[in-house]
Amino acid sequence: MEFTSDRKKLIELAHYKMPFGKFKERYLIDLPEAYLVWFQRNGFPKGKLGEHMRAILEVKMNGLEGLIRKIREEFPIDTQ
Repeated sequence: MEFTSDRKKLIELAHYKMPFGKFKERYLIDLPEAYLVWFQRNGFPKGKLGEHMRAILEVKMNGLEGLIRKIREEFPIDTQ
């Protein structure tokens, strides 16, 4: 099992921001659950954004938002 890959994916998920719309530049974890449910009903965007939005909805539905926020705090992304 490749834990390094899973770790990188979780860190990326924790730092991913909405690239457009009303919630542009907000972390996905901070999007309202109703907004994510709307996308679930009407279709998530294609690609990485859609995958991340699906994952965040699952996280929210299972009450694990704190875990994602903690990952974001403990594993900052190097901006250099």
